[in-house]
Amino acid sequence: MNITEKILSAKAGHEVTPGEIIEIPVDLAMSHDGTSPPAIKTFEKITDKVWDPERIAIIFDHNVPANTIGSAEFQKVCREFIKKQNITKNYIHGEGICHQVVPEMGLVEPGKVIVGADSHTCTYGAFGAFSTGMGATDLAMVWATGKTWFMVPEAIRMNVTGELNDYIAPKDIILNIIGTIGIAGATYKTAEFCGETIERMGVEGRATMCNMAIEMGAKNGIMEPNKEVIDYICQRTGKDASQLNIVKSDSDASYESELDFDITDLEPQIACPNDVDNVKGISKIEGTSVDQCLIGSCTNGRLSDLKDACEILEGNKIDDSIRLLILPASREIYRQAIELGYINTFIDAGAIICNPGCGPCLGGHMGVLSEGESCISTTNRNFKGRMGDPKSEVYLSNSKVVAASAITGMITNPKDL
Repeated sequence: MNITEKILSAKAGHEVTPGEIIEIPVDLAMSHDGTSPPAIKTFEKITDKVWDPERIAIIFDHNVPANTIGSAEFQKVCREFIKKQNITKNYIHGEGICHQVVPEMGLVEPGKVIVGADSHTCTYGAFGAFSTGMGATDLAMVWATGKTWFMVPEAIRMNVTGELNDYIAPKDIILNIIGTIGIAGATYKTAEFCGETIERMGVEGRATMCNMAIEMGAKNGIMEPNKEVIDYICQRTGKDASQLNIVKSDSDASYESELDFDITDLEPQIACPNDVDNVKGISKIEGTSVDQCLIGSCTNGRLSDLKDACEILEGNKIDDSIRLLILPASREIYRQAIELGYINTFIDAGAIICNPGCGPCLGGHMGVLSEGESCISTTNRNFKGRMGDPKSEVYLSNSKVVAASAITGMITNPKDL
């Protein structure tokens, strides 16, 4: 059996098979300021008390601080629900983006089943958990019962080999995979990432890859925890490795298909408008002018992303025609970036530093694009109108490319600076 099948089997109490419909208990249910209110509305039609307030996490990250009357009303509804239901795992004062805060707070462990009213909940597969997004109605039922149903997914084994060079990052690997198999290439399947490159990869790169599993339609992305992941989880949870339920695929596990990706000669990858699978090597589009550059989001707002950008921007100024926005993924990362001097470097280069949050990624808060403008961003989606006006355009890349592009005013390979 593979990892996902083992986790679901343990929860179901019997050996599951792909295509089987199961109802299982969940370990954590997460929502944010954008998805909690509709879930609350449905929940209150079902019952008046959640199944377990200690297994629910609510985070404010999409419109923080509230920038419209509507977002303020949504957050008021959430605060009242949190108080009424005594939900202690609430992070509503700018702690950061849900998919960064949940692991930071020690709420993710290998072998757990985690659901969230946000499509990028698949991020937690980086820690060896089965995690997936769901709609507000389904989440309301989880709040009420502590259970949900799944169809056991088929699995695709994605074997990644080769060394990362100085100008590519895990973001380039996942963009290359999505560009290869397409936005529907793994629909309702497990994307299990493995291989020597994954084994060597750190926590943050793994989170980036699992975060974008949904962009190829996957039900979940997942990886076997390596030593760095285990050490991270132990640090965050206060547990010893022996207390963790570390699940690994059997050597003879069956998969719907197996795909090999060699990154040895990979150049920076760019997802061009208006689909995440419209991926091209940077050599094919370098020189394309942009108006805004964005480093942040639940995909690439982590400390390693800020470090990479800082190394490119050190001693440089951004082009006069460019707006460069920096959004650390969490308060903790923001503080670390201050202590390490990254924030000063960004300010000296001419960047705008924003508070942790999702903000411009969904065109909701700060950094919204007007008609005809374009942005190169470390975010996860570039759909038409995603970041603002339907006639604006979004390109996706790693943070090194974004930083280099901010200096020149056009899409630039950092190796050419």
